[in-house]
Amino acid sequence: MSPSGPPASPVVAPERHDIFRTLVETISDYAIFLLDTDGTVMSWNRGAQRIKGYEAAEIIGSHFSRFYTEDAIARGWPQKELELARRHGRLEDEGWRVRKDGTRFWANVLITALHNEAGEVIGFAKVTRDMTEQMKGAAKLRESDETFRLLVLNVKDYAIFMLDPHGHVVSWNAGAAQIKGYLSSEIVGRHFSAFYLPEDIAAGKPERLIQRAREDGSVQDEGWRVRKDGSLLWANVTLTAIYDEHRQLRGFAKVTRDMSERKKLEEVEASAQRMKEFLATLAHELRNPLAPIYSATSVMERAPGDEALVRANLGIVARQLRHLTRLVDDLLDVGRIAAGKLELRRSVIAIREVIAAAIEGSAPALDARAQRIVMDPDNVEFHVFGDLTRLAQVLQNLLINASKFSPEGTKITLRTQLNGRTGQVSINDQGCGIAQEALPKVFNLFVQGGQPGQTGTGGLGIGLSLCRSIIELHEGSITAASPGVGLGSTFSVRLPIVTERNASAAPLIARPRAGLNILVVDDNRDAADSMGLLLQMTGHAVKVAYDGVTALRSVEGFTPDVALIDLAMPDMDGFELMRELRDYAHLHHTRFYALTGFGEPGIKEETSQAGFHGHIVKPVDIDALAEILRSAGGDPAR
Repeated sequence: MSPSGPPASPVVAPERHDIFRTLVETISDYAIFLLDTDGTVMSWNRGAQRIKGYEAAEIIGSHFSRFYTEDAIARGWPQKELELARRHGRLEDEGWRVRKDGTRFWANVLITALHNEAGEVIGFAKVTRDMTEQMKGAAKLRESDETFRLLVLNVKDYAIFMLDPHGHVVSWNAGAAQIKGYLSSEIVGRHFSAFYLPEDIAAGKPERLIQRAREDGSVQDEGWRVRKDGSLLWANVTLTAIYDEHRQLRGFAKVTRDMSERKKLEEVEASAQRMKEFLATLAHELRNPLAPIYSATSVMERAPGDEALVRANLGIVARQLRHLTRLVDDLLDVGRIAAGKLELRRSVIAIREVIAAAIEGSAPALDARAQRIVMDPDNVEFHVFGDLTRLAQVLQNLLINASKFSPEGTKITLRTQLNGRTGQVSINDQGCGIAQEALPKVFNLFVQGGQPGQTGTGGLGIGLSLCRSIIELHEGSITAASPGVGLGSTFSVRLPIVTERNASAAPLIARPRAGLNILVVDDNRDAADSMGLLLQMTGHAVKVAYDGVTALRSVEGFTPDVALIDLAMPDMDGFELMRELRDYAHLHHTRFYALTGFGEPGIKEETSQAGFHGHIVKPVDIDALAEILRSAGGDPAR
């Protein structure tokens, strides 16, 4: 059987030994030399002389710690390197080293333990490369990347954030927090469909946008989006697919701009273009009631003594005056909204109160056409913060419209439901429906079916526009849907609901609490970088290391409250690294958590016995990690 322990160094024939030695001694790009078991320099090649500045006679016999900075010597790092190389067979490290003239250079160092046939360490081979220029270039690149990252994070006019390939939010800037209302800790890890209307989600719009961005590189879209508090904004969105150098999809960059004011301006401009049509309609609508009033008063003048005739004509005058009053009221409301003078008398009200008032107001119109309102049996109750009179005016208008455009004797269905923090009231009729090309325009000012003077239902074309303006003043939205002409219509009103959490006038964006110092160690660079970025976005100070040696160096000037350590790493696994870190006196308060793809009870028991405070299974659950960090924040190492 072969002896245990590391293999012995290979035997080299004498003539080849001379060739090999000559080769090593003449290499000038690398410092290659031997150390004895205590670290004393035993050999010296041309590259070592060029890089470190010492002649062979000046350095052979000296301890290799002469090449290290004073602070590294003070903390015993040279001996620690030999100890780790002895234990693991080899050690790779990077850091500042000192030349003979006192200048510093950034060195990449590889120390390999040399063994005899019995497996005993007889010395060390040390290879050093001067990486100063590369380090400076990398530092400039990191500085540029950091400058760009800070620029993006602090932009407030645009929501700029990243999605992973499946559409989950992985970064969040100040503009996103301002426009969408979410803190990064509240939204990172959630799917971006949280910003879309329920009907858009049901229709698969978020998935379609991601698919188009994946296929075409980028996609633009405009439409209503939902803020955290349930209010709506009109958003201009650009979604761009991000690929790495291997053409692997890394995720999507999403840029959103709040275009609500522009949208309103466009609609005002469009309404001005329709003013001529409105004036023709207004003339027609005013003449309609004035003509029967004139005829009725003429009849009463000619037969003042005929009580039955007078009563009948007085009824005509009263009905037409009510119609005129409603037309004038609508016109005045539109003018107040345009001037920003429509006042809302807000209070917390139950949606059933709004519905009851709307049904009472629309009852005469429905009774006249033998129509009935059917309440959906699955209706839910919720409360809103709004003006009871104005909200009832909106629903009453929608009910009267449903009656006006539906045959006599039909039913109108009213349904309420909840979608997260948004309450919805839907009114469905069995009427004439709306053509698909007309749906986007039904809420525009002065728009109605047919040509001016030719519609059989009457109206100024301002009712639905007025409804939308009132609902938007309540931070809500109103939409119309129809399968097509002759197939009925559904109008839906959405309003942010009142809950115990948002009933108070709390600020929209809370100030984040102080974060933790966190060390992330994982040899999978993508996993380490993404987790580091996620933790930074949620307010923590993070150091990322890709191997055990770098992790040990990183804690020299950094005291982590929490260390997240991957178990399966080469050279020094997570168990060994945790034991090494525990030897540092300033880390006695640090809480260590094992990261692994295995969640079996046996592995968890092993990590617990090794001294880890917890066991986190990959892929990491964002909410679970947040809870771990909250619990760890009670005793910060700082």
